[in-house]
Amino acid sequence: MASRSDQRTPAGASTPQQAASQPITPELRQWIADQAGAGCSAPDLLQSLRAAGWADDVATQALAQVLQAPAENSPQARRPPRASAVPAPLLADSPPFLDAGDRQVSVLLTLTHPRLVVFGNLLGPDECDALIAAAAPRMARSLTVATQTGGEEINDHRTSDGMFFQRGESPLIERIEERIARLLNWPIENGEGLQVLHYRPGAEYKPHYDYFDPAEPGTPTIVRRGGQRVGTLVIYLNTPEKGGGTVFPDAQLEVAPQRGNAVFFSYALPEPSTRTLHGGAPVIAGDKWIATKWLRQREFT
Repeated sequence: MASRSDQRTPAGASTPQQAASQPITPELRQWIADQAGAGCSAPDLLQSLRAAGWADDVATQALAQVLQAPAENSPQARRPPRASAVPAPLLADSPPFLDAGDRQVSVLLTLTHPRLVVFGNLLGPDECDALIAAAAPRMARSLTVATQTGGEEINDHRTSDGMFFQRGESPLIERIEERIARLLNWPIENGEGLQVLHYRPGAEYKPHYDYFDPAEPGTPTIVRRGGQRVGTLVIYLNTPEKGGGTVFPDAQLEVAPQRGNAVFFSYALPEPSTRTLHGGAPVIAGDKWIATKWLRQREFT
């Protein structure tokens, strides 16, 4: 299928039988509408679908459903995406602390646009050290989601090592996940596994968004596992000697990494208007260890 940005065709079904059994989902219709709106012709789209492994009858039917209803599917007439419910700490009364079940967590900073909170004392020093010790033997070069295909890939913008814990895989992970769920008022099962990242001197993660771009061809595949991402929690497991802050260019904000503290931000829409562009500034001296929890709309499987 042709892409609006570079015309590359993502992998489709590996056999015609698999292609024929795939349903024509709303996400697929939306993606075809995006490509047509960007100027891709029906013959070009059909050729791309065939090359990607789609059966002729499935490809033809999908194209017909979208392209024969231009008033409904054109970019001009398309409704804007509906805002999602998001994780939300209970901040209505401007509390200095929040009850996270087994500990009191400090509220150090809040912003409304982007919706962002800096927490203190989310993890204790022993918990930070235990997470690092458990993660260290399992570290590998960090991957990012490949939005063209729905898989994973090495990204030159992210120069860290990382690993994922399975949800609830140990008493330590289970305790931290329960604390996060209570703090953010979001179900444990809607969270991806806790990821630990290690940045050495010079390592960074250039500014990016955590939601999945609806215009990318791999997004329908990615969001089958729990829907869109709607929130991010970054927990600092140590304090680097210099550098390594979390930067939010649109808010002109940099959060300093302090062991046990965390920054949380949510995004009700998968678009830049949320002002959640963020990155990990280069580590200047020492190492930086963080744990990241991404939160989805629905149960993440």
